[in-house]
Formats: sequence, C-alpha cells, structure tokens
Amino acid sequence: MSGSQTNKDSSTKTRRGIINLLKQQGGMDVMALASEFLLSGMAIRQHLNALKEEGLVTYEEEARPMGRPAKLWRLTPEADRFFPSGYSELSVSLLQSMREAFGIEGLDKLLAVRNKNMLEQYLFQLGGEPHLIGKLEKLADIRTKEGYMAEIKDLGDGSLLFIEKHCPICEAAAACAGLCKNELSLFQSVLGSEVQIERVEHILSGGRNCVYKVMEQNS
Repeated sequence: MSGSQTNKDSSTKTRRGIINLLKQQGGMDVMALASEFLLSGMAIRQHLNALKEEGLVTYEEEARPMGRPAKLWRLTPEADRFFPSGYSELSVSLLQSMREAFGIEGLDKLLAVRNKNMLEQYLFQLGGEPHLIGKLEKLADIRTKEGYMAEIKDLGDGSLLFIEKHCPICEAAAACAGLCKNELSLFQSVLGSEVQIERVEHILSGGRNCVYKVMEQNS
C-alpha cells in the first residue's frame, strides 16, 4: 500500500472517530478533541474543516472567562447517516400503509402487540435482576446493541438518568407519535410499578438526546 493511501485511510479513520465522539459528547473544542486523539490542535482543525466542507459538522462560539470565545464543534443532521437508521424509509412506509389499512385504532393495536413482544424480550434478558441500577445497566446494554447508544448517569440524589444518544427509529417515530409514547410505557413496565420514570429530554422535540429521569418511588 502506498504512503498516500495509508495517510488517506488514517485520516478517514480519525474523522470517523471525531464523528463518533461528537455524537457521544456533544459540543467539544479543538483542544479537547486533540487530547482525545493525541494529535496537535492544527491537525484536529484540518480534520474539522474537512468535515465541515462535507456538511457533517458545524460550530458555535462559547464565551470563556479569559481570552477569545471558543468554538464548540457539533454534528449536523447530515451526520446521522453514519449511525443505524432502523430501516427508516421502510418503517415510515409501513406505518403509513398500516394507518391507511387499519386506521389509527388498528395501528395502536399493532403497536401494542409490538410493545408486548419487546417487553417479553427485555424481561427475559434482564433475567430477574432485582436492583434498579442493575436493571438500567442491562437495559442500556440491550438498547446500545439496538443502536440507541444508551448509558446511565447517577445524579447522586437517589435518581438516575437513562440517556439515549441516538434514535435509530427517529424518522419512523416522527411519523408515528405512538412509537415514542409506547417506548416510555415499555420502560415503565420493564422497571416495575415501584419505579418513577419521566422523560426530561426528547430528540423529536429538539433535544440532543432522549433522557429519562428514573428513581424508586420511596427515594
């Protein structure tokens, strides 16, 4: 392999790494990215500028206590193509066809069957885990494998955040609000009636992530 091809492959790998990290972390400045990839600030800027030319990243300026404002780099919606889409076009088409064939009530019944099947699968995979933190950790692993890039965060006050950084069914959910409504109901059923769960951030409402605040009722 020639040196130029090797450099090209390395650049492609680094740029994909930047895309993945920005998806995970949200806005990051050049120095934070340089630290993650063990590269110079100049090298990171070159990669970011190349990604910007492709329409994959953009930036906003954030004021700092001293010195010039920092550029915080973020992904654009165009970058979603690098992440699982859950066969979005097919899903949207099928939902529209089901709505036409069975009406809203019929579609709701079909979604209820989907929810029941997913609940059975999730409960089986959780394996009777008794603790809330354990349930959430296993659920995050399941959802990550499904393309949701899920993680949990302990707030230290008895509550936890269940965070999904990507939605592989986003286009389908935009076409059918019942998918998101059923998802919240699904999590409630998986975690149990003694657990309180509330969605506090929503991708379809303009949020960067889908975030659920979870706590035990007696906490």
